[in-house]
Amino acid sequence: MGAGKLVRRAVKAAAAGVLHYSGLRKAMATYRRGQSGGRRILIVSYHRVVGDFTGELQRSIPGLLISQETFRRHLEEASAAGYAFATMGEAVDVMTGAAVAKQDLCVVTFDDGYRDVYRYAYPVLKQMGVPAIVYLPTDFIGTNRRFNHDRLFHLVNRAKQRRIKPYFSTLTGPALELMVPITSGRKTVSAALDDFIGEHSAGALVEVIGALEKELGDSTDLLPEQGDIMDWDEVRRMAQDGFEFGAHTLGHTVLTLEPREVVEREILESKLAIEREVPIQVKDFAYCNGWYSDEIISVLKQHGFRSGVTTEDFLNRIGGDPFTLKRKVLWENFSIGALGDYSSALTGCQFDDCFGLLGMSHPVPGRRTHLSAPRVGGGNHLKAVLDLSTQEAT
Repeated sequence: MGAGKLVRRAVKAAAAGVLHYSGLRKAMATYRRGQSGGRRILIVSYHRVVGDFTGELQRSIPGLLISQETFRRHLEEASAAGYAFATMGEAVDVMTGAAVAKQDLCVVTFDDGYRDVYRYAYPVLKQMGVPAIVYLPTDFIGTNRRFNHDRLFHLVNRAKQRRIKPYFSTLTGPALELMVPITSGRKTVSAALDDFIGEHSAGALVEVIGALEKELGDSTDLLPEQGDIMDWDEVRRMAQDGFEFGAHTLGHTVLTLEPREVVEREILESKLAIEREVPIQVKDFAYCNGWYSDEIISVLKQHGFRSGVTTEDFLNRIGGDPFTLKRKVLWENFSIGALGDYSSALTGCQFDDCFGLLGMSHPVPGRRTHLSAPRVGGGNHLKAVLDLSTQEAT
């Protein structure tokens, strides 16, 4: 870790200690409650809950990971901060005025349907009696496929390990665009993927994956072992225990980069796929990369959805739009203090949004102008996921 990141971590940890032990944190929570309209609705987002964080860190995108123990502590910290755990439907009812909450609410969400969630999060949630919703990209459920971001992270690291240099004669333009900043040392793998995935359609990502696989040649390790996805039996088992499921497109597609007919298909068919496999009605949607547009929201409303979650780390306000719900995307390092150990004070300050109130965090807006061609520039959800490891998030 660079000196600058160490300094930032130390500053946040010190600030958290002062806020927590002086009582200022409670005062800030009260102020945020007033800003929210009388009740705070905190929606937290996770991706992969793992048993061996240190080991998994060597081969996976850091910002997707949280250890099972830290995840359990997060739930305990949220409860200690005064939040009652709620389903998405309960939270939407409070937000729209259809119900009144007796205390602040916390909704636990998971994107992508990683099997780690079934293995390590599901038992903890069940034991603690905490509801949660998992957003599924349905074309991946019950298959051996891996997400494009996981495949790219894996292939780029394999290329680095083999010291493969990108040449114009072998790699396509988009593949060179991804690889050159990495091999030249100008960007980390996470930072380069962050920028690249935000600027290219799903088709372009598949093209680059093919180019990198061709460059690596005949190899048995082109597909990452990690990052496997739940099957429908596991989904049904969780649903029988009362856990909710929402749609997350068919192919984990960034819809703001796609034409209207693709948006319609990805939204409707992902909803119908879940409803065919599980005896539930799908009403909730998660925007891939956290990007959304008025066009996408209109399609969701047309097909009977009640909510859409972003990755914008802002306040949810009573009376706000349930199709632009704000979420705090979390991973392991959100809770790591200056000495590298778990910090209760830091975690509590994250949940109470103390750093947002102090202007020490920099949320990325998710609303986009809808484009049917690859988008150039701008941040995206992977600033809250892929590049969280480079920002350290603390």
